[in-house]
Amino acid sequence: MRGNRLLAADFALIAGSVMGSFGLRLNLEQLFLDYLPALFTMLLVALIVKPLIYRRMGLYQRVWAYASIEEMKLIIKAVSAASLVVSISMLLLFFVGLFSGFPRSVLVIDWLGSLAAVGALRFSFRLIAEKDALVPTPSLPRPRRILLVGAGSAGALFLRELQKNPQLAVEPIAVLDDDPEKIGQKIHGVPVVAGLNDLPNQVEQLRVEEVIVAVPSAPGSLIRKIAELCMQANVPFRTMPGIYELIGGTVKVNRLREVDITDLLRRKPAQIDRKRVGSSINNKRVFVTGAGGSIASELCRQVARWGPSQLILLGHGENSIFEIFMELHIEFPDLDIQPIIADIRDKERMDHVVDTFKPHVIFHAAAHKHVPLMQGNPSEAITNNVLGTRNVLDAAEKHDVQQLVMISSDKAVNPSSVMGATKRIAEWVVLDAAKRAKRDFCVVRFGNVLGSRGSVIPLFKRQIMLGGPITVTHPDMERYFMTIPEAVHLVLQASSLGDRGHTYILDMGEPVRLADMAADLVRLSGLKPGEDIEIVYTGLRPGEKLSEELIEPGAEYEATIHPDIQRVLETPHLATKQLRDGIDRLEKLAQAGKADAILAELESMVPGCNFKPLQQTYDD
Repeated sequence: MRGNRLLAADFALIAGSVMGSFGLRLNLEQLFLDYLPALFTMLLVALIVKPLIYRRMGLYQRVWAYASIEEMKLIIKAVSAASLVVSISMLLLFFVGLFSGFPRSVLVIDWLGSLAAVGALRFSFRLIAEKDALVPTPSLPRPRRILLVGAGSAGALFLRELQKNPQLAVEPIAVLDDDPEKIGQKIHGVPVVAGLNDLPNQVEQLRVEEVIVAVPSAPGSLIRKIAELCMQANVPFRTMPGIYELIGGTVKVNRLREVDITDLLRRKPAQIDRKRVGSSINNKRVFVTGAGGSIASELCRQVARWGPSQLILLGHGENSIFEIFMELHIEFPDLDIQPIIADIRDKERMDHVVDTFKPHVIFHAAAHKHVPLMQGNPSEAITNNVLGTRNVLDAAEKHDVQQLVMISSDKAVNPSSVMGATKRIAEWVVLDAAKRAKRDFCVVRFGNVLGSRGSVIPLFKRQIMLGGPITVTHPDMERYFMTIPEAVHLVLQASSLGDRGHTYILDMGEPVRLADMAADLVRLSGLKPGEDIEIVYTGLRPGEKLSEELIEPGAEYEATIHPDIQRVLETPHLATKQLRDGIDRLEKLAQAGKADAILAELESMVPGCNFKPLQQTYDD
């Protein structure tokens, strides 16, 4: 019942409430002898005032089949407002002498009667809707018996929707929750029976066929624990997405919830000191090299939020620069954004660009990072990672740039790859320039970044979508991992510390085995490793090693003002002249394309550098 039919029903209820309030307050003789004018007056006023106020406050614009507490509040407000206007009107008309007898208590009785009548009418629509939803449908298959994890608002919503939609053929048997106050209670008729640790026992006792996790904000550690308990109980599980995930479009049709990258981190993500970072970026001209990359593009997004006076996006690939430029231009239309297509290997071009824009801060993210590719193309690694970094630093020194942060890699420590060795030399270039020019130049050293282009997680996801197998180089290979936001936070935080000539690292916890991460990703996708998706080992590739290090053995480090960031106490292993001479030799070898000679020179320049293939064996 909607529109005019609901309005007509309200007219009848209003008239019934007014006449009922007089009938309850007065006997029939009194009513006809003394109060009939007051009755008709109040009836006329109520029939005019109340529908107008009900419409004004939205009682005719709601779908009452989904009425809830909010709709109840609206009914109380609308009926109370209408009764108040009717009461004031009746009292004014009484005082001006329109009628002589008027029992004031009928106003209260009418208010209570209207509340009951209007509320009952509208909530009857919900009762009818729920009754229709519960009508059995003989053609439905036997419902699956599920166990719900989470007795919060998401769990209650999930149970309510199941009850409204029997065609889903899902029967909630019980709920698990670690809140002891909820155990023993019921949610929409479904009992909360135990805590999470009792999951295997409850699965067996209740003959559960599937577990649904209704905790959309659950951290990776909780999801992992549930996955392990479900494996122990030999029952499949899925996770329910949050409303924000549904709105954002990240939920696919093949499972309830996409795997969140932070689920794989196995530690709490690091946070940023927003006040300090904001003061270091606000109203500054900020220059980002390699701005089209996955980390650098996120860096540009974060920098844009802090209100720089100008943001310069420099990159060699026009498509990636165009994409990040258009994204930022749409989101920050008032920000001065300058997209620049240039190669950091072009010394004159870099000098001209830095001289033109005169940035206050440079974030140097441009680099070749793929270990196997650079192992086969050492000349490119030299010209881009080493000579390109030198060009950026020379331009920064020449044009009085006060702050520069270079993004490095844990592969630069005791490198076994050309990529790692070239990043180590690039670190020395930055630290040497900071010492000579007395500028706030520094290095941030990352572990592997989850979700970045070319990283292992997107590869694993593609392999899972194709049905497997997942390929891991070695069962004992382990890496330090961080998320893209953490990487960006580390870069921004380092720029705000104001120290020159230092290397910063993030407290990244313990390294994670790639085989464990692959298995986690399979489980969090709702599948079983080894059954639904195989994990196979392919052997170490050239330049790879089993474990990476964030600092050299014996090197010291100290805390900073940020609890998750540490400062490495080290200096370049080469003096300025030795460093420049070594880079000049590498430049000549790269121009000549002498790959073997480049490898030999890198091994002689960089302590701990060893390109000899690692002979590792393992059982298939």
